[in-house]
Amino acid sequence: MKRYLVRHTSASPLDWSAADCLTDFAFPWEERTAPLTEFRALWDVNHFHFRFDCVDDDLVLPEGPTAKDRVLGSDRVEIFLAPDLSLKPYFCLEMSPRGDVLAYEANFYREMNWDWQCAGLNLTPHIQDKRYTVTGSLPLDTLRALKVLKPGAVKFFAGIYRAEFHRRPDGTVHSGWMPWMNPQTERPDFHVPASFGVFELVR
Repeated sequence: MKRYLVRHTSASPLDWSAADCLTDFAFPWEERTAPLTEFRALWDVNHFHFRFDCVDDDLVLPEGPTAKDRVLGSDRVEIFLAPDLSLKPYFCLEMSPRGDVLAYEANFYREMNWDWQCAGLNLTPHIQDKRYTVTGSLPLDTLRALKVLKPGAVKFFAGIYRAEFHRRPDGTVHSGWMPWMNPQTERPDFHVPASFGVFELVR
């Protein structure tokens, strides 16, 4: 199981150069070169901070009446959080380059509570040329309330993903799926214990 070290910071504004840069994103279910995806995370006394930087030369950002409609058809980045690898429950944040968020609680396997809301999530998206950035933060108290971060613990289970869509010549959209960890499933699936790694808060 992969481990990612989340570096402590007291800097304001955040010094992202102090964070470990994770680039282990690939297309395990198709033979295609993955566009660059960078993930960084920091923490301070109150918050878990994260940042995705993505190269994308064909942003797919459909319209829709709800955030759920817009996010599910969109290029996006995702973070899943879990108290343990039973995934009963786990919590999902799917975030588009323009700031739409689909947050939901789930139980293994794929039992979704679409009415769940993530308390304190703060998100800042940015699109420029053929790149986009999604920067956000979560209160550590939220992670504790969800029992993702146990009392006195410095480690928690998390999955990090990217959905990379592009338009085919005929106008249809191809959906590509890029996990941090290859879950070794026959078909694309992030909603399994094997797609989670360990985040460790370090000083």
